[in-house]
Amino acid sequence: MNRLILFLLLFLTVDASAQVFRQGQQMAQDESALAVQYYQDGDYEKAVVLLEKLFSSPNNEAYFDLYFSALLKLKRYEVAEKVAKKAIRQNPTSDLYPIALGKLYQEKGDVQGANKVFTDIINKLPKDEFKIRMLANNFYRFENYDFAVQTFKQGRKLLNNDQLFVFELLNIYRFKKDKPMLMQEYLDAIGTMPQLLAQAQSVLPLVFDEKSDYENFQVGILKKIQKEPDAEIYVQLLTWNYIQQREFDMALRQLIAYDKRTKSDGTMLFNTVYTFVDNNAYETAIKAYEYLLTKGKENQYYLPSKIELLNTKYNLQLSGKYNVADLELLAKDYEVLMEENGKNKGTLFAIKRLANLQAYYLNQPSKAETALEAALQFPGLTLQDIGQIKLDLGDVYILTNQPWEAFLVYEQVSKQFEGQPIGNEARFRSAKLSFYQGNFEYSNGQCLVLKSATSQLIANDALNLSLLISDNIQTPADSNALKMYADAEMLTFRNLPAQAIKKLDSINVAYPQNSLSDAIMMSKSKIFIKANEFQKAADILKKITEDFKDGIWTDDALFTLADLYEKKLNDIVQAKLYFQKLITDYPGSMFSAEARKRFRTLRGDGV
Repeated sequence: MNRLILFLLLFLTVDASAQVFRQGQQMAQDESALAVQYYQDGDYEKAVVLLEKLFSSPNNEAYFDLYFSALLKLKRYEVAEKVAKKAIRQNPTSDLYPIALGKLYQEKGDVQGANKVFTDIINKLPKDEFKIRMLANNFYRFENYDFAVQTFKQGRKLLNNDQLFVFELLNIYRFKKDKPMLMQEYLDAIGTMPQLLAQAQSVLPLVFDEKSDYENFQVGILKKIQKEPDAEIYVQLLTWNYIQQREFDMALRQLIAYDKRTKSDGTMLFNTVYTFVDNNAYETAIKAYEYLLTKGKENQYYLPSKIELLNTKYNLQLSGKYNVADLELLAKDYEVLMEENGKNKGTLFAIKRLANLQAYYLNQPSKAETALEAALQFPGLTLQDIGQIKLDLGDVYILTNQPWEAFLVYEQVSKQFEGQPIGNEARFRSAKLSFYQGNFEYSNGQCLVLKSATSQLIANDALNLSLLISDNIQTPADSNALKMYADAEMLTFRNLPAQAIKKLDSINVAYPQNSLSDAIMMSKSKIFIKANEFQKAADILKKITEDFKDGIWTDDALFTLADLYEKKLNDIVQAKLYFQKLITDYPGSMFSAEARKRFRTLRGDGV
């Protein structure tokens, strides 16, 4: 019995001690959190009282930075100096506390004294990569970035390796926006670390503010090329630098010169031409492909270049205002390609491009219909190939006044590819056809089915069309206005933009009280974008975002507007503004995820 009582007393004593320990721990945690909160709020007087108490406890190193910083904020330099010197005595091997003392001298205006402390520390560096990094990190902690740089450079000398600490130095230069040193570090490192090319291409545009930055960088690259004329990485960097300045012909000139100098097979040039195309520099891309063709038919890029030359000419002719005579010449080029290589699966792309020209630009839809019907019989086609040809054929049937045939083809594809993207696309085209014909109820029904489509774009388009119909068939006048709008959309589909705009403008005249204003404006903006009249489109889209904040097209307008500013109008500030507005005001939009991604890229996050 006595043993049991003794055991219970011992247990209770230990338990009480544990409770006291836990309570002490909890109090310290509470005080620590409160001290941090005071510091973050700028209430340094209250913060320093708690931090002094916490710092005086055992294992206090974790509180040194905040306590010391709070003392400096309050200009209690004598106390801060005593704290730093005591810490130096207690931790003679640590670099942290001498750096803190140097920081104190800086705060007091004793720059010479501070620099002496920092220089002495750096001069005592051992040949130890870990300790070099630790010292640089300690400088970084106290915002002494220049001395962090000096530490890394001294480390390179000590270890006799100029390739060390590249990423650390790049980060510091970027943080400081030290453009000359950032450029030089990339130029020095990229020759032996070509994997840095992609990073440089992402980071530098975020730091460069004006054309002169690219010009200065260009001088540095050319110096490297003079020393290493056959180094492909510097030619790639120079090409990119020209492209950033939209000097596409200069970029091509460098690529061709390098290709000739190294007697290359054209690989780098062929792989770069896509960048010209992506930037709509079609004329430069055409020159590049024409140069590649001069290498002869035995070159591996001959046929791909010939194909891409035609595709680039196609993109050039169809961008903005086109010339029918030029399109007729392009059509003949496609016909020559098919004569040389036959009409088969391998030339299907040419058949489809030629059919598109014939149907929408050369007023020859019957020829397009015949070509696409024949293409369906090619051996070796995949089911996806056949489905896509049928979709194109359905569109052409509309142009040849065979809406029933178009409807049947769309239905075939819709059923064969039920629930798949191509099947949903077919169903949506069927809904659009019914909309053009004024069969609004059926069109709306098809759209309601598509609202749950896996393709977000189809689902969004279907939802918008459904809402458009539902909102504008309440009265006979509404329905008549909607029918005029559908006629205008049909004219746009037939590639008759001037007639479409005229029809859109007439809706408000015929039905002044209609509720289609934002839809009309959205349609006109799309027509202007296709015609490369980007500023006109931007002005209209801006009005939609301002006047129809709760409209069904507002989030579409915001995203399109941001995209225009980023890719066509070269105004990154405005692009970020509209991406951010979309993210903030319309978080449920299907465009919000992409807008957030694009916004972060433009802001430079994670690069």
